[in-house]
Amino acid sequence: MTVPKPRGADVEEAVDPPSVAERDEGVLGAAYRALSVGIVSVVLLIAFEATAVGTAMPVAARELDGVSLYAFAFSGYFTTSLFGMVLSGQWSDRRGPLGPLTTGIASFGAGLLLSGTAGSMWVFILGRAVQGFGGGLVIVALYVVVGRAYPERLRPAIMAAFAASWVLPSIVGPLAAGTVTEQLGWRWVFAGIPLLVVFPLALALPQIRRRASGPAGDSAAGSAAAESPNVPTPAERTALADRPVARDVARMTDRPVPPDDPPASFDRRRIRLALAISLGAGLLQYAAQDLRPLSLLPGAVGVALLVPAVLGLLPRGTYRAVRGLPSVVLLRGVAAGSFIAAESFVPLMLVTQRGLSPTLAGFSLAAGGVTWALGSWVQSRSRVEPYRERLTTVGMLLVAAAIAAAPSVLIDSVPVWTVAVAWAFGCFGMGLVISSTSVLLLKLSAPEEAGTNSAALQISDGLSNVVLLSAGGAAFAALGGGTVTHSATHTSGTHPAAFTAVFLPMAGVALAGAWVSTRLRERRP
Repeated sequence: MTVPKPRGADVEEAVDPPSVAERDEGVLGAAYRALSVGIVSVVLLIAFEATAVGTAMPVAARELDGVSLYAFAFSGYFTTSLFGMVLSGQWSDRRGPLGPLTTGIASFGAGLLLSGTAGSMWVFILGRAVQGFGGGLVIVALYVVVGRAYPERLRPAIMAAFAASWVLPSIVGPLAAGTVTEQLGWRWVFAGIPLLVVFPLALALPQIRRRASGPAGDSAAGSAAAESPNVPTPAERTALADRPVARDVARMTDRPVPPDDPPASFDRRRIRLALAISLGAGLLQYAAQDLRPLSLLPGAVGVALLVPAVLGLLPRGTYRAVRGLPSVVLLRGVAAGSFIAAESFVPLMLVTQRGLSPTLAGFSLAAGGVTWALGSWVQSRSRVEPYRERLTTVGMLLVAAAIAAAPSVLIDSVPVWTVAVAWAFGCFGMGLVISSTSVLLLKLSAPEEAGTNSAALQISDGLSNVVLLSAGGAAFAALGGGTVTHSATHTSGTHPAAFTAVFLPMAGVALAGAWVSTRLRERRP
């Protein structure tokens, strides 16, 4: 089926339909190579930034006399990224992902430069906030590009490539950033990364403009045609459902398509909810970092802002685990939140309770990057597609087992390498789950809702991180974890109960995620 270019529409540029040759190519075939290399390179640089900046951050905070504000450098990034995610979803659905992607990368680079040239900690935090806004725009726009530019059979492979692009930065990033920080100064870690984005942008933007620009219905139909050139896919039928009958007939018979309606304006209600969720998350993080009674007030305000905003931005029925898309979004949050909250305490536990150096504690998690990519590769194989929902169940069981096994090293007779082995299996499970939820989300989303639903997935991911990290941190501090110090004899400064209070509840949350994973498939009449 040939998809004619829209005439008279105020769009960025019409999207070319796929050729017959493109239908049989992989993500690195001639038709998709430039786009795949470009967008995966963008993810690679974002991953490198995440690991490199984390290494340079303590030095930056010390030199800027802002150690007391250290946590806000992270929370500032997170809160503005939530708003960027929602805005990017709206923008991508109505006008295509090209605008939010370029704006997001520009904001991301501007934030890095602002932080790298900051003369005070508050300016540094402002740069991190600008960077977070750009990061939120980019991640959702990339999901929409995948949904529009790649046929369904290639989406698991490109998601696996996204996951694999984190492996090298997780190993090389801290070492490279540490070397640059020691030899040239921490500012070069922030200032140097924006220059590296130019090449992947130059490679990917022409392909994104050709394949994924414009309102949702036009580009979505092009990628759907790659799967079946004669019969419209369910996603294409959904895209056509809201159009006049004349446009349906024209689309199905290859006749010229009447002009599109102008792109719809942004949903102002969702923008307001996005601001509420960003502000609420920031207040909740602040309250979790300060356990004084006075902090209950901002914590309560944060919850009051978060609850209605979350209910308005996530698919209806998400927290009831309704079958289909709501459960996919919920599973993403449960998996990411439980795993990241637990992982954040693993290095601290190994250093303070078993006497490992920070370097060795960090290397105990290094194998996880490889097994995460391996899990993502497994889910991308075409032969496992019919069993995708079962794969997510297996993945969540592995995650729950890994988290539950981690605190076993609090017993001195248990070898320290037990954590490394357990975490490697847990990361394999995360590779299965995270990539599968991304694939399922695009599969269950109508073309004109791909951006909004991708934003919901990322919100579930990010918000669960802050909520479960806040809960775990509060339990840790309440049981004396805030006073842990390294003791060579392990006779003082040990608080095994504080660590257990973090890991075991997170294992329970992951186990609940295994049940949610059984509800990903919609019931068929």
